[in-house]
Amino acid sequence: MLSSMEQRREPRLGIDIGRVIIDGSAHPEGGDTAFFTGDEATMLATPEMAGAVAAIARLVEQFGGQVWLISKCGTRVQARTERWLEAHDFYTRTGLQRDHVRFCRARADKRMHCTELGLTHFIDDHPDVHAAIRGTVDHHYFYGVQRQPVPGYGHHTPAWADVEQLIADSIASRCV
Repeated sequence: MLSSMEQRREPRLGIDIGRVIIDGSAHPEGGDTAFFTGDEATMLATPEMAGAVAAIARLVEQFGGQVWLISKCGTRVQARTERWLEAHDFYTRTGLQRDHVRFCRARADKRMHCTELGLTHFIDDHPDVHAAIRGTVDHHYFYGVQRQPVPGYGHHTPAWADVEQLIADSIASRCV
């Protein structure tokens, strides 16, 4: 049975960027820190997570364009992230609107964006983010490897195929 909050809200998706879209750990020149500390060419060579772009393109379509990227970072990493998205032709490949990218300086600040945008679904690798946005978002997807068990209000999604399936199931249950 759907909660009254779920029944009233149009499905809208939020997606974290680091370790959800950008895969620093797979960088051939040094793992996670290559994105943060490497030169421009090294940073731009940081790969995307396997399956991320194709899955996001399908989700943008499924959500009727109501998809936002929301990332916690400082100004330097924000600028690098913006250049990475451009260099990887992210907007063209996914259909995500350029003005659907938001940045904040603290993980807990993602709650403000979730509330303002009316997000119903959120994909993030960090448990602190999910704890901070709990109560504003109906569906929590804990992406990738998790060091602790995922709380009962969330779903562990080791890969993008898992995210897509669970989101499809959540949207299908709204139509029942």
